[in-house]
Amino acid sequence: MDVDPRTELSEFLRSRRARLSPDDVGLPRYGRTRRVPGLRREELAQLAGVSVAYYTRLEQGHGRNVSDEVLHAIANALQLDEAERTHLRNLTSCPLGGKKKKTTRQVRPALQHLIDNIGVPAYIGGRRSDVLAWNPMTAALFGDWGELEPRDRNWARFIFLQPSYQELFVNWESKASDVVAFLRMDAGCYPNDPDLAALIGELSVKSEPFRQLWAKHDVKEKSFGTKVLRHPLVGEMTLQYETLRMPSEPDLFLSTYHAEPGSSSAEALQLLASWGKDATRAGMPHHTDV
Repeated sequence: MDVDPRTELSEFLRSRRARLSPDDVGLPRYGRTRRVPGLRREELAQLAGVSVAYYTRLEQGHGRNVSDEVLHAIANALQLDEAERTHLRNLTSCPLGGKKKKTTRQVRPALQHLIDNIGVPAYIGGRRSDVLAWNPMTAALFGDWGELEPRDRNWARFIFLQPSYQELFVNWESKASDVVAFLRMDAGCYPNDPDLAALIGELSVKSEPFRQLWAKHDVKEKSFGTKVLRHPLVGEMTLQYETLRMPSEPDLFLSTYHAEPGSSSAEALQLLASWGKDATRAGMPHHTDV
């Protein structure tokens, strides 16, 4: 399933326009029945201060040579958040040809040493939500990723193709939505990545929830937040996660999970850590073939 930058730009702009109503932007309705969801193209063009013909051409996927000022005006009219603005810039600046950027797959020994000694579940991720390295506490929390082939160590495959992860995340729908939004950001940055295209195609065939979420065109940057997990050995835990980009290797990010000190969730994490490999073997179910 190829990721066509022009199609991505067209569908992204249409999806953002469709979610706005005249009331959202202070425009009158004039009491007429509206045949399309959201704002009309001419209404959006009026808000952005561009001609209808110009905006129509942009929404048809012709995003070459758009000035920063125009992009800013359109982003304001569409009420885009920061992640969506970044995605819009990526879609209008990515190359149309076959230019590709090499994917980082190797983790420096120093980074592996860092996560091995960090004292909380931690892993190194890369493009396409790939998992590249992790520590024993992560294995106790999420299962032994070492059992999988490298191509299958991927959060999108975990969430949409592994039933055990649907049981692990109490709010699985939120986690699934996040993962798809992260993939959308990658698609905007690297539209010519064949591995990403193959992953999207595979998930589109195998998972109806993925197809539905992919069609929404939502985007999100990896950051921080809270997840509630229901682990088969220690029960429910509320964990905070943090995501840090590697300045020298922007394709890579470090994710950590921790609990409020003194909480029952912190005690549960310590219990998992004390069990070590026994927790990995007895806790999460074995991964199925993906």
